[in-house]
Amino acid sequence: MGMDNRDYYRPSGFGGFTFFPPVLKKIIIINVVVFFISIILQMIKVTPYATAYLYMQKYFALLPFDSGFLPWQLITYQFMHDVNSIGHILFNMFILWMFGMELENMWGSRKFLVFYLTGGIGAGILQLLSMPLAPTIGASGAVYAVMVAFAMMFPDRYIFLWFFIPVKAKYLIGFFVILEFLSVGDMSFVAHVAHIGGAITGLIWVLLDRKYHFRVDGIFNIFSKTKSTYSKNKSDFNFRKPKTNNSSTVQEAEFYEINSEDDKTVTQEEIDRILDKISQSGYQNLTDREKRILFEASKKN
Repeated sequence: MGMDNRDYYRPSGFGGFTFFPPVLKKIIIINVVVFFISIILQMIKVTPYATAYLYMQKYFALLPFDSGFLPWQLITYQFMHDVNSIGHILFNMFILWMFGMELENMWGSRKFLVFYLTGGIGAGILQLLSMPLAPTIGASGAVYAVMVAFAMMFPDRYIFLWFFIPVKAKYLIGFFVILEFLSVGDMSFVAHVAHIGGAITGLIWVLLDRKYHFRVDGIFNIFSKTKSTYSKNKSDFNFRKPKTNNSSTVQEAEFYEINSEDDKTVTQEEIDRILDKISQSGYQNLTDREKRILFEASKKN
């Protein structure tokens, strides 16, 4: 699969578009490192009948409630993959990169990290409630959350299936989710329920985010609701005070420091409207006044 570049959203106001944003890159690296560690541990015998990898599964895979479940497994299982199938991790990481890079570029790294882990947790909880008989591992649940979020944010983006068949994201990803529902109960070892849990979590997240505009001040401050839709983390919008080492930047600084009587009466609704405009068309399409309003708002937080 590949994505059509024609409608790529490259938000200059969010630090610039990058194909390997920092959190996504770290998630992929951690998954790959854990995969190779798992291969090594599988070759180390602790007893005549058990390898070190079995102990890794015991503490870090997602175990059923009655078979040794530990709370942190809802996080750690997301970074483990089947050591007997390199295709498992390659497929997950490729899909995660393809759909996740644009979400992180749009939302910011902290918000994307919280969303990704929340998607995996939601997938794990639904998997546990389905009373599985075996440990669950893999990033697929979180990846399905990312896929659904992408389909909701960019429903008409064309994805090239097998690199030459164009299909809109909402149809292709919707098909995959429906397929997971139809596959529940089959005799395979695929955790279809976890995939569905991730998809549902991604759906709920985006719907709530559109209404409440989640603000993420830190990795563990997940669902803090605020009256302001503007994040106090200035790096989310890359509002940097211009340097003053040349005439052009001096002029830019002077421009942003202008604080007209009109701007003093700016309401929260006006700021919300500007932020919505960024999401729809990018920071570069804001008017000078709108940019000045956000710059002043960033200094007040």
